[in-house]
Amino acid sequence: MNQLLTLGTTLQSQSPGPAIAVERFLGSGGQGEVYAVSVHGQPMALKWFFPHYLRQDPRLRERLERAVQSGPPSDRFLWPLELVEADGVPGFGYLMPLREERFRGMVDLVTRRVTPSLWVLATIGFELAHSYLQLHARGLCYRDISFGNVFFDPATGETRICDNDNVDIDGQAGAIGGTPRFMAPELVRGEATPSTATDLFSLAVLLFYLLMNHHPLEGRQEAALHCFDLPAMTRLYGTHPVFIFDPADESNRPLPGYHDNALAFWPIYPQFLRDLFTRAFTDGIRDPDHGRVRESEWRAALVRLRDAIFPCSHCGAENFYDGRRLQGAGAGVCWSCGQGLRLPPRIRIGGPRPAAGGGMATVVLNHNTRLFPHHVDPERAFDFQDPVAAVVQHPQDPRIWGLRNLGTEPWVATTAAGAVHPVPPGRSITLAEGTRIHFGACEGTIRLAHG
Repeated sequence: MNQLLTLGTTLQSQSPGPAIAVERFLGSGGQGEVYAVSVHGQPMALKWFFPHYLRQDPRLRERLERAVQSGPPSDRFLWPLELVEADGVPGFGYLMPLREERFRGMVDLVTRRVTPSLWVLATIGFELAHSYLQLHARGLCYRDISFGNVFFDPATGETRICDNDNVDIDGQAGAIGGTPRFMAPELVRGEATPSTATDLFSLAVLLFYLLMNHHPLEGRQEAALHCFDLPAMTRLYGTHPVFIFDPADESNRPLPGYHDNALAFWPIYPQFLRDLFTRAFTDGIRDPDHGRVRESEWRAALVRLRDAIFPCSHCGAENFYDGRRLQGAGAGVCWSCGQGLRLPPRIRIGGPRPAAGGGMATVVLNHNTRLFPHHVDPERAFDFQDPVAAVVQHPQDPRIWGLRNLGTEPWVATTAAGAVHPVPPGRSITLAEGTRIHFGACEGTIRLAHG
């Protein structure tokens, strides 16, 4: 029940501007209450702080004024737009964009109220890593990366990050220290203040939850606890944290019947992703300054993960192409139905790609795969706005598949036999083993065989 603002009243922003009509109560938390409001007929959200919280966080107004002046790092942040005060109402609040109803919270994911596809999960992870990279590039840290601050569209993976009144200058002491179970070990031990380095640990925990539906430090040690009190949590997450899949320490392995999500999901993912998680929760625990996985590394890995997805031809479950595992020996079996997998065509695209992780990129060519500037132009890494190629089926022979040029520049294709074919915009080239496609800045090779 709301208690700070009266529905139907009109407020005024701090700077001269339009009237703000308070329409409905959305919810409350430890800091204040959130309302749906109308500004010139446009729906927005208004967060109003409890008076007692303002006393606990004396630098809040300073942070919000700086945020309003600087603007958001991207449209993924529900960023403070204006400060708001009201006659007769103590304290203040701020306007921000209203989160659309299509977005769901991370709690909905871990409780299985929504079950997005693996492609969507990879997209959520990519968007989060990309967004926090943009924030950190401004010399800011979020301070409280956790379930409660992230929302996503379960159909597309598009994300929104809220509660941006937490954001502060990197390393600045303040009232916000983080959320238990997401805080870096040095924060749990009281040895540090929130920073980009602690954000990186929290981001890794969030991504592990996103993909494994489990906490990376909760294994045998957590199952042995008789009382999950503050001393127990401090030991588990602060003084003696051990990654559940630490290759050098098996003391905290997940237990069947207790930690089934971790046991089920961990083997599904490609080795390159598991290697990143292993580094995040081994080196990243021992060496916070140099051992943590950067946002740029997660961003590249999650795009690579998305490009590796292909469906099982028997049950339709999403699986991952993992060249390191296959080593030419076959496609393996489906994690869901246990039947043998049949790999669809792939394209291996080479060229200098430092922003995207470097080296060759392999994209599985499913019936609905699209290639973007990110894949074929080193100068446009992580540009997924407009597709430049699409997998298409032959109009007369459904057994034949090709890659259609959706861009504005012609390609040049060379078959394995050496025949050269121009591929102008709007035309397609058949997917055949060994065919090379020169996109301009990069060249890709079609593979149909295993390996």
